[in-house]
Order: sequence, then structure tokens, then C-alpha cells
Amino acid sequence: MSGLMERVTQKALALGVPLSVHLDLTWRCHLSCIHCYLTERNGRELTTAQLVRLLEELAECGTLFLLVSGGEVFLRPDFFEIVEAARELAFSVRVKTSGTLLDDEAARRLARLHVAGVDVSLYSHRPEVHDAVTRLEGSFARTVEAVRRLVAHGVKVRVVQVLMRMAEGEYSRVRELAAELGAEYSLDPTVTPRLDGSRSVVRLNASHAAWRKVFEDPELDARPEHCPLSPEPQEAAQTAPEWDSLPCSAGHTSCYISPSGDVYPCVQLPLALGNVTERPFREIWADSPAARRVRSIRVADLPICRSCEFLNQCSRCPGLAYLEGDLTGPSRLNCEQVFARTGRRPAPLAE
Repeated sequence: MSGLMERVTQKALALGVPLSVHLDLTWRCHLSCIHCYLTERNGRELTTAQLVRLLEELAECGTLFLLVSGGEVFLRPDFFEIVEAARELAFSVRVKTSGTLLDDEAARRLARLHVAGVDVSLYSHRPEVHDAVTRLEGSFARTVEAVRRLVAHGVKVRVVQVLMRMAEGEYSRVRELAAELGAEYSLDPTVTPRLDGSRSVVRLNASHAAWRKVFEDPELDARPEHCPLSPEPQEAAQTAPEWDSLPCSAGHTSCYISPSGDVYPCVQLPLALGNVTERPFREIWADSPAARRVRSIRVADLPICRSCEFLNQCSRCPGLAYLEGDLTGPSRLNCEQVFARTGRRPAPLAE
């Protein structure tokens, strides 16, 4: 995190501003990715008018950064209307898409809207592996072509790879492919449980040996992609006291809003705060008992993690801990990653 971004985030923290919001526009997707966190395909979705009003509320609350995702965002006929409204309100907008429905005109429109960037998921440099993850034949070719189109129109593109066991040794090749295409590259090392708490997809995680290789790679910034404004674990000693005492930015300076309008501290922390069709966002953000509960927790309140010798080397996720049964407890998945990072076993793994 840059010095300027750190100062902005500290100011947002002091003022209670939801600086960064992840907004999913739709449950619908023509892909069936084997690791997807969404649990619905045809659930209720906010209307165009409701979404525009929500954007106005977020702007009034001080939100600056907006990640627009899905499902597949291009399945909403009003997608560009929503992004145009967000840009008119001066949000810095990132779009997350598979790219498989993105044509040349869509690339041109995104360029004209000056979006901050587009995140495109790519799971392998091998078409057959990527297509096996998405369960759509030909999706690799369509995704790569979308990256080319966007880059050609001057849109900043980031290829995002979620590291999975079936392609765990291939991240360097995906990084090379991204560079060849003129895109940035980001690696998310963790497959996380679904929104309903199901851990069935955790089995897709990479092996201990693969994690170790990733964490030792000096060219990688390997952190969960849903934590855009959180400090790196290694930076903990250099962060300001406020950050140093917080387990995570979730619910403090960032939140997630589902396609139906449910507000959560984070996409990975499915602790419902309220629904924007029932209460204004500002009230949910400021007054939700669940939000106050999340914000009350400090590192000192973590009975096991607070005394762990690996605390400053751990990317402990409160959402993972919550889904494993205890919001203030350790996450076994994060402990396993610390083991891979350091070669030493945290206490919870010895139990």
C-alpha cells in the first residue's frame, strides 16, 4: 500500500467511511466455475433504479473505490448504464469479468468511461485446464481475446489467477502470458468457502509445496483478491497503530453488497448487516449491531492469534475464521499458509 493510500485509508478509518465497496450486480453467469463463491444463479437482483440510488448513497457516504462484479456483469442489459452512473458520481471503478462476453464495442465503451481497470480471471495458460475450471469449452480463447481487445483500446487489464491444485505449478506461465498480452498479473493463493459457508471447494486449494514456492517468489504479491486495501502481513510492523490493532479492513473501510442488496463486511465474511431495499445504506453501515460487533474486535481480542509468534506473517482472514466457527478464532487455512510461508507450524495446527 502506498504512503498516500495509507493516509487516505487512515482518514477513512477515523471518519467511518466505507472507502471501498465490492458490488455484485448479478447472480447469473453462463460459466459454472468449480470454485465459485456464489451459491445462487437466479436470485432476486436490485433494479437499475435501486442500483443508481445505492450508488448515490455510497457517494454521499464517501466511497471512492467501486469493484463491480457478478456473476457475469455483461449479462445485465443495464451494465453500462450502471457504470456510467458510477463514473458520473466520480467513483474509481474496476470491473471484474470472465471476458467471454466482451466484444469490441464493449471494450471501446469501457475505454471511453475511463474505468480504473478490468480484472479478468484466467486459471491456466493451458486452454483445457482453464476450460475445465469454467466448465465452458472455448472460454480460454474468448477470455484471452477479451484481454487483447481491452489492451488495444487502452484499458488497464489485470489477469487474476486463483491458484488451484490442478494448475498449481503453472502460475509463472500464466504471469508470462499476461505480460505477453500487455496485462498486469495478480495471484490469489486461496480458494475460499462459498457464501453459504460450504467448504466443499476448499479441497481445490494448492498443495503445501506449491504455497511455499509462491510465498518465496519475490515477484509476487500473493494476497486474497477480495482484500484490496488491507496491509500486507509483512508490513504490519510499519503500519499506523490503528491498522496494527485491526484484524482486517472488512466492515471498517470496506464492505460487500450482494446482487439482492444484502450488505456484508466482506464477500468472505457472510455476516449479514442489513439489506438496502429495507434500510438506507448509511443506516446499515453506521447502526447495524453486526457491524458494530465486527468493528469492536481488535487483535487483542483474538484469544489464540494475539499471542501467536507468527501474527505479523499471517494474512488471517476473519471471514475464514467465522466460516470455520469462530469470528475471533484462528483460521486453520491461514495457519496452513503460515506453515508454508515459514516452515514452522503454528500452535493451532499442532492441536
